[in-house]
Amino acid sequence: MVRAAIVGYGNIGKASYEALEAAKDMEIAGVVLRDKTKAQEKGVPAGATVVEDIRELNSVDVALLCIPSLSVPNANEKNAAAHLLALGINTIDSFDVHGDAMLNLCEKLDTAGKKHNSVAIIGAGWDPGIDSMIRGIFEFSAPRGLTYTNFGPGMSMGHTVAVKAIEGVKNALSVTVPLGQGLHRRMVYIELHAGHEFSEVSARIKKDPYFVKDETHVMQVEDVSALQDMGHGVHMERKGVSGAADNQLFTFDMRINNPALTAQIMVAAARASLRQGAGCYTLPEIPIAHMLPVTREELIRRFV
Repeated sequence: MVRAAIVGYGNIGKASYEALEAAKDMEIAGVVLRDKTKAQEKGVPAGATVVEDIRELNSVDVALLCIPSLSVPNANEKNAAAHLLALGINTIDSFDVHGDAMLNLCEKLDTAGKKHNSVAIIGAGWDPGIDSMIRGIFEFSAPRGLTYTNFGPGMSMGHTVAVKAIEGVKNALSVTVPLGQGLHRRMVYIELHAGHEFSEVSARIKKDPYFVKDETHVMQVEDVSALQDMGHGVHMERKGVSGAADNQLFTFDMRINNPALTAQIMVAAARASLRQGAGCYTLPEIPIAHMLPVTREELIRRFV
């Protein structure tokens, strides 16, 4: 049995608890919170072991980091990836900042993992994550061409968390609306703390790295919770060339509950982490077989 700890208990933490309970080859070692007195308030099940330091738990193989993306690389955070890797505990996160930020985190955690004989799998969600794997399949199937990834419509957890961290924001919801050809509109709904000007907060949101590249609209509302829906989705398409054959068309489409799918992929990555050599990996580098609770013989019979 793989013993997994859940670090943080927001939407993804709750979904991870449920996914681990359903996995026959895994068990929950405990839940790690900054303040364990808030366990009931956060909805942690009454029978769960709750600690503030993962070292209080016995025999943890892997930690699911259900914390904001920008907390994952924080070297001063005791529940961040580098600290846990130094304890010899594998880490799984759904870090969702693409490009150089992902590469820099991978290099940093690869060094930590190899030093302490532990494994980090980063960006283990659906995008980055399984969408990244699909983009790779599309490209080796048609090496020349264009791939467009269109998100939504739906709630973006990463963008929502980023807005909540901005000064003056009491509560927030960021909805992604696809415009086609990989372009998106961000619809941001916020409640403000007293004493803050909407125009100033709106300007800060639009300058944030999560939003600066997209068309972003910010609206003030009385109750964000009345708008919230965890549904999301993606429509991916590629038109390219296989060998000398033009007009090869591929599409991938899904409509999902955002935290539930993210958590399920993190649990699969946790399983896979025990089958990798020390270091840091992204999902396209992980064999699909390592993410499934099957033997090689079962894999070949069922999927090949």
